[in-house]
Amino acid sequence: MRKFRIRDAVIAVLGFILLGTITFHLIEGWSLLDSLYVSAQTVTTVGFGDVAPKTAAGRVFAIGFMLVGVGVVLYALTSTVQSIVQSELVAALGQRRRTRKMSHLKEHLIICGAGRVGSNVIRDLRRVGEKFVVLERDAERVAELNRHGDTAMVRDATLEESLREAGVLQARGLAACLADDADNVYVVLTARDLNPNLHIVARAAEEQAEVKLIRAGANRVVAPTIIGGYRMAVALTKPAVGDFIDSITASKLDLAFEQVEVEPSSALVDQELRTTGIRPELNIVVVGIRRADGEMLFNPSGGTKISAGDMLITIGRPESQEKLSHLAKGSK
Repeated sequence: MRKFRIRDAVIAVLGFILLGTITFHLIEGWSLLDSLYVSAQTVTTVGFGDVAPKTAAGRVFAIGFMLVGVGVVLYALTSTVQSIVQSELVAALGQRRRTRKMSHLKEHLIICGAGRVGSNVIRDLRRVGEKFVVLERDAERVAELNRHGDTAMVRDATLEESLREAGVLQARGLAACLADDADNVYVVLTARDLNPNLHIVARAAEEQAEVKLIRAGANRVVAPTIIGGYRMAVALTKPAVGDFIDSITASKLDLAFEQVEVEPSSALVDQELRTTGIRPELNIVVVGIRRADGEMLFNPSGGTKISAGDMLITIGRPESQEKLSHLAKGSK
């Protein structure tokens, strides 16, 4: 809005000067340069007096041109100053509102970078209703995110103060999606130092950066080029498998992967998987179980006993997943 108002003000002043230049040229017979010179003097109220209208028509036009010209210039200046002040005020109020909002955020996610990878992460988090804060250097991207109702700030995610402002101490997870691997390593190092319990997922542009990111403190590293190559190979050699993966990841089947932690108070504790009713009653498939000690069981059998602290990796419909979540927490 501000740039349009300033543009309109500049166009108004230049257009008025152009009008004066053409009119003085026609009435007084001056050259276009002299006509432009007098018009600019009149509008800016400088008035050197070295060139002045000689004819009666020229003087009458000059009187009207001066009176209207001062008004045009004052309007342009007022409009420009007003738009700048208004824009700064709106930005300040918006920043205060976002700061106040972030002061109440807990267990949220932080997205560092809103480029090609980060924008897709943001889109998926927005779709599932997750709370998140975006740190991005590009002001235009931040403005677009804020227009969508997201919480985004123009900040350098590699700086400690930026992460603190985003609430890294209260956050539960962070995604380092910057384009440069070195920047992602620095983000991971800083975030891990500030919050040792933070779950960090980092993007690796180059395959060799994966080890560095893990050493820096990332829990998981995702290399889009490697994943993309794998998906293309699967789609090429095993089309049916590729179609199934696409259907699940794109939620075309109204199915979703979910992780459900089994609380000590849950009725699922010490039950065998076959007796829980998860598959026949909720129509949910348990594809894996991560034990509290980190052991991962893939495709567990019906005789697998569930323990407190287990993380069930499941696939099913959202409403069924919600019922299982309540069951795992020991609530109805």
